[in-house]
Amino acid sequence: MFHKEGQKIILVTFFIVCAIVLLAHFYIDITWLKYALHALALIILILILQFFRNPKRVITQSFDEIVAPVDGKVVVIEEVEEPEYFKGKRKQVSIFMSPINVHVTRYAASGVIKFSKYHPGKYLVAWHPKASEENERTTVVINTPKFGDILYRQIAGALARRIVNYAEVGDSVQQGQDAGFIKFGSRVDLFLPLDCAITVKLNQKVTGNKTCIAALVETNEE
Repeated sequence: MFHKEGQKIILVTFFIVCAIVLLAHFYIDITWLKYALHALALIILILILQFFRNPKRVITQSFDEIVAPVDGKVVVIEEVEEPEYFKGKRKQVSIFMSPINVHVTRYAASGVIKFSKYHPGKYLVAWHPKASEENERTTVVINTPKFGDILYRQIAGALARRIVNYAEVGDSVQQGQDAGFIKFGSRVDLFLPLDCAITVKLNQKVTGNKTCIAALVETNEE
């Protein structure tokens, strides 16, 4: 299954690959070169197909957990000042996606979209400390029943040239629902309440819709 954002690119790539194969077959007499071009064209098609794959993942929705919005590796876990929306301290968890990861962005929690904004910007490598503030990015805030407002930020990387964001203010969204797509390498930052418990570790690989990123802290009431 492939994401709808990749349909045009997949179709164009398919026709280009077919053209390369046919031209090589009819116009190149050097056998090894002909088959090398065939193999190269096939590899390009396979890479495009795997990049836009959209595996179906069934999720048991929970108001008590924030799940990973994307596949990738956790590269930041720290308490930071979030200047755009909260203008205060939050726990930040950042997930870096390599070109081989699934690049679908999914909603990490159920709730109502309170804020959604696109920012044009640079294309620093996604793990650069300034990428969250200077790269092309989108900022989305979801008001959740138990965590209150949580913020996620899609960030373009050095290879990414288009961020797709489906979140619109006022929308009611469900945990695990398709929230957008980032094309060709990127990162997603989550900004969560200080009183939640982070359940992942630095450098841990996470899976969108499956890995729990944070949970509510249980309190003992007498």
